Amino acid sequence: MDPLAPLIQTLHADGRLRVWSLVITVFGDSVLHRGGQIAAVRLSRLLGRIGVENGAMRTALSRLARDGWVVGTRDGRTSRYGLTPQGLAQFGPATARIYAAPRAGPVQRWTFHTDPNIVGLAVAGGWLNPGQPGVEGFSVVGRLGPDSRAEVWQGIDPEHKTALTRLASDLTALASDNMDTLTALAARTLLIHRWRRLVLRWPEVPVELMPEGFHPADLHRAVADTYARLSPTAEAWLDADMRDMPAMPPADAGFANRFKGR
Repeated sequence: MDPLAPLIQTLHADGRLRVWSLVITVFGDSVLHRGGQIAAVRLSRLLGRIGVENGAMRTALSRLARDGWVVGTRDGRTSRYGLTPQGLAQFGPATARIYAAPRAGPVQRWTFHTDPNIVGLAVAGGWLNPGQPGVEGFSVVGRLGPDSRAEVWQGIDPEHKTALTRLASDLTALASDNMDTLTALAARTLLIHRWRRLVLRWPEVPVELMPEGFHPADLHRAVADTYARLSPTAEAWLDADMRDMPAMPPADAGFANRFKGR
């Protein structure tokens, strides 16, 4: 069985695939740390492994170019796409959140507040956040009681719960290490695509608030571990110098720090 099949199935279960968003994931995960440009043929081969046709890729790139995210260049017979300065600027804050290190231990202090400008987990007419973010208006800082888990989980948006469940499903499907280099990179792309949309859209649900029996309960750490396991094989495909596809520049120093907090 194709190891990507379960991930592709959950990808399409989310609704109509936004190929431009998938291309953004590829740029953030596989291009940014390797010189910021990718040959069109390499991008096409990677997306093709996920089931995206060339026509859909070209339409997505045209949209991203029109919106100021990417720019195309030509070197002889080789077409390349790179991020514009505007595109690079957009990646900074998002990249920091996507590749943040998992929590080293349980949350010690929580803040319940009524500040609508800070995204949090909806509960009891306000919002709950781990730590002590700077909030305005009413807030209480302290520990959670033993029955808080079920109460908070009950109030989580159903779409948020679905996103968490599908991420867990993808992680389970990625338990196998039997992948060639292209498949490993495609798998990593699909994993980060789902993780990126979860992190940037929804508030964090620390492991203490996940329901009993949910596996893996610590999704952030599971993503980090799976990413580290896939990356050596995945990066080998970006290093490969093929007849119609030159090797990409070496990974920069920052790549090794993803999910490590340095």
